[in-house]
Amino acid sequence: MVGASRQLTLDLTTPPAHSRADFLPAQANMQALVMLDAPQEWPQGRMLLVGPEGAGKTHMAAFWAAENGARRVKASGLRPDMADQLAVQDGALVIEDADRTGRAAGAEQTLFHLWNLCGARDCLMLLTARTPPRDWELVLPDLRSRMQAMPLVRLGSPDEPLLAAVLVKLFADRQQAVSAELIEWLVLRMDRDLGLARRLVIALDRTAMAGKRPITRRLAAELLDNLSIAGA
Repeated sequence: MVGASRQLTLDLTTPPAHSRADFLPAQANMQALVMLDAPQEWPQGRMLLVGPEGAGKTHMAAFWAAENGARRVKASGLRPDMADQLAVQDGALVIEDADRTGRAAGAEQTLFHLWNLCGARDCLMLLTARTPPRDWELVLPDLRSRMQAMPLVRLGSPDEPLLAAVLVKLFADRQQAVSAELIEWLVLRMDRDLGLARRLVIALDRTAMAGKRPITRRLAAELLDNLSIAGA
């Protein structure tokens, strides 16, 4: 055999659980959850869900779509020829990562068309984004004005119990059993950032699998420091 041998690490993780039963209600997401459960109160049948990376937007959009028979599409993948099929009469539509609309060719025109079609066809429209519309770099004035006038609900920063519960779920999704003491230690030392929690668990899982080593406090401290420095 030519060259050094390499150890392959298999990714044996299960897909993240995105049902309502797997959702973790907390103070940070309660207002958003209440709004999602009352689409009949959305002005013109539209709602924008805003929150940082890892805050739960995808999870909420997934179970809302399942419960309402909604189609889901990424904003960056919107094309003009899709609009008529996505906006179904008396149906529902989820457009995720809408903050990327302004950087995707053809997406702005399609979103504007969908806005009009959904209104004409009584089709519910739920959008998710990391930032409010003023930061989307939209070019079309008519779309920009409509997005900025859209009703908005925010996901807040997680409290310690929610951060702990999310860490437990993330480790479970990757089939990693860790101690309650490690979870408590992490919660007391890391920022209340669910995106950071996701990146940390992925890094811990991959490092532990590659080195065939357990996830210890020492390993967690090392990777947490590295991720904190990288994000600074």
